[in-house]
Amino acid sequence: MAIIGGGLAGLTLAIQLANLKYKVVLFEKEQYPFHKVCGEYISLESWDFLQSLGVDLDALNVSIITKLQVSSTNGNLLEQFLPLGGFGVSRYVLDNKLAQLAKASGVVLLENTKVNEVQFSDNEFSIDAIKQYRSKVVAGSFGKRSNLDIKWKRPFILTAKNKLNNYVGIKYHIKADFPNDTIALHNFENGYCGVVKIEQEKYCLCYLTTAANLEKSNGSIKTMEENILAKNPLLQKIIAESKKLYDTPLVISQISFEKKSPVENHLLMVGDAAGMITPLCGNGMSMAMHGSKLAAIAIDTFLKGTISRTQMEELYTKQWNAQFGKRVKMGRRIQSLLGKGTITSLFIRLVKPFPAFINFLIRQTHGKPF
Repeated sequence: MAIIGGGLAGLTLAIQLANLKYKVVLFEKEQYPFHKVCGEYISLESWDFLQSLGVDLDALNVSIITKLQVSSTNGNLLEQFLPLGGFGVSRYVLDNKLAQLAKASGVVLLENTKVNEVQFSDNEFSIDAIKQYRSKVVAGSFGKRSNLDIKWKRPFILTAKNKLNNYVGIKYHIKADFPNDTIALHNFENGYCGVVKIEQEKYCLCYLTTAANLEKSNGSIKTMEENILAKNPLLQKIIAESKKLYDTPLVISQISFEKKSPVENHLLMVGDAAGMITPLCGNGMSMAMHGSKLAAIAIDTFLKGTISRTQMEELYTKQWNAQFGKRVKMGRRIQSLLGKGTITSLFIRLVKPFPAFINFLIRQTHGKPF
């Protein structure tokens, strides 16, 4: 069994399969630990799953998040208790812990190893990396956009630039005077910024915006933050008063929320490679891990000889769509109401008196413990 990409989806899938006594090799182009552009908030639906894999979340000193703040572009603030809640932890810490658990469970973890090509023939995969590998099953967990997506000309790669597929993500770790139990989503023109407590008295500040905003700022992130993000007074206060812990921010471009397929060239795609919910929903990390559980079940059933490869692919696709299809659509709808000045402010004013309706919207983008 081979897995390409060692993020949350790839690592958790590897551990599950190794615990089922399968031989697993995982290819990761970076070396642990490393930072990733990510909001670093995880819904509590994932707590028991991570604990079952051996992650001691209490020992990691994660922050428990029970409250939500959402502000419009002009600073109009909505505050709400979260129906399920979540916790904050950096990918630097969590991914590294999962990598250690994967190695301990017997996974062959090949770091600093980029996969150049995967081909399927005669019911077997051939993988071109530092050398040639062969595997009966391959899972793709290589994130939002990879060299393989481009090589395979996946449909979301070929789609012309539009409002769903040309975003930029930017992340800092900061020291800030901000509540430990709150996740904030502050809107600005054509974007939104999340702030959440992670470990060691640090906070993650991560925002998503259009490539057009960066172009309008002559490619300068600092200029964009001063001239566009800072128009939201709440966001301006956080940016001005916090201490950035990176010399430069982490940046990822060409983020796409276009529909993707959970199976591509007979690979089971997991995590962002299978499809992305908009980050404002705060549920992408949980979806990646839940998707890995669905993939592990389908792969295990296939490798036991109970179902055919075609049935495995159909089972995984059906289960992925049943779990996540509606959430992804709802995320797009909510995103269309935010980051647009007057519309965002009106939306917040309309829903603020109806906490039950806000809880309903949150539940539409989240699942149950798995």
